[in-house]
Amino acid sequence: MKIDQPWLRTPATRNVCIALSDGGAEVFFVGGCVRNALLKEPVSDLDLATSLSPQDVLERANRAGLKAVPTGIEHGTVTILSEGQPFEVTTFRKDVATDGRRAVVAFSSSVREDAQRRDFTMNAIYARPDGEVVDPLDGLSDLHARRVRFIGDASTRIKEDYLRILRYFRFHCWYGKPEDGFDPEALAAIAETQDGLEQLSRERVGVEIVKLLSAHDPAPCVAAMRQIGVLARVLPGANDRALAPLIHLEGDLAPQAETRLATLGSETLQADLRLSKAMSERIRLLRDLAVGSTSPSELAYRHGAETAKRALILRAALLETSLQPTLETDISIGAAAIFPVAAKDLMPRVSGPALGRALRALEAEWIESGFVLTREELIATLRPD
Repeated sequence: MKIDQPWLRTPATRNVCIALSDGGAEVFFVGGCVRNALLKEPVSDLDLATSLSPQDVLERANRAGLKAVPTGIEHGTVTILSEGQPFEVTTFRKDVATDGRRAVVAFSSSVREDAQRRDFTMNAIYARPDGEVVDPLDGLSDLHARRVRFIGDASTRIKEDYLRILRYFRFHCWYGKPEDGFDPEALAAIAETQDGLEQLSRERVGVEIVKLLSAHDPAPCVAAMRQIGVLARVLPGANDRALAPLIHLEGDLAPQAETRLATLGSETLQADLRLSKAMSERIRLLRDLAVGSTSPSELAYRHGAETAKRALILRAALLETSLQPTLETDISIGAAAIFPVAAKDLMPRVSGPALGRALRALEAEWIESGFVLTREELIATLRPD
């Protein structure tokens, strides 16, 4: 079997592969790029595994005129830049010891040993530079069945890095087959080992939760996390009751983690997940707009069409109600509205602090009118302060 992808044939990719494979060294694409290529899904990052030592990778890249950066050289990883594109190249590895957060590794010359230290069988599929697929652990059968399965003993894999608990649910959201449910062995292992989640940094947990909630429909996975106890460990106080209704109401809207996080209702999201300030503020805004009573048209006027729609969908999900039939029309009207009165229109008749108050009063009157009052009509209603 071969994969045939445009990224395999670009000059940037060919330059890296030629530089590394010269002299017979083994070089493979691995992980997400191979998995997604086989699933006909978009490919972003290009990761490679090789029998070369990190020092050899650096030297070969330099000889080929490529910039090489030892981004994780203690773990065998070098990033090569080719025509501005990064390629993460990692020497075959095997775990020597782990503490549930990080591993002590030894370099290996065996692609099978490298595969055995990975998390899921679907992530342990390799491809040579010509696209030929190499499948040391029968990951292809799981991939075609869209079955997310730990490599070897699930508990052992999890104890190597407890983040794999969250990765399991994330990968099931993105690549699993919902109607087949969850792997019983995986769920049993997660239930047994979930205490280890306490060892993880909040940043790593936050990244995984955001990726999970960015999937098309994460509600079944979040429900499973709640039932097994994982959700309460990573987001104390979270309630996923409104998540499935929200996703149903979203329809064709692109998935957005912030709106999904806002449904969970946890008051400690920032502390629990170490979200960026911008994301935290976005979640807070959506939540505030959703629990208020501002009309759809005013929300769209003040915050734009998309924010208004997401806030109103969130409101409906939290209140367990349906969306108003006129929602799209109301949002369109509000988003297109432009307040017709400027400060100069009221001066010098009104000035100082009174000017701001007058403008706000006229704007409220204009919104109340459905955005139909004209500039002249609004000015005519102005009362002395």
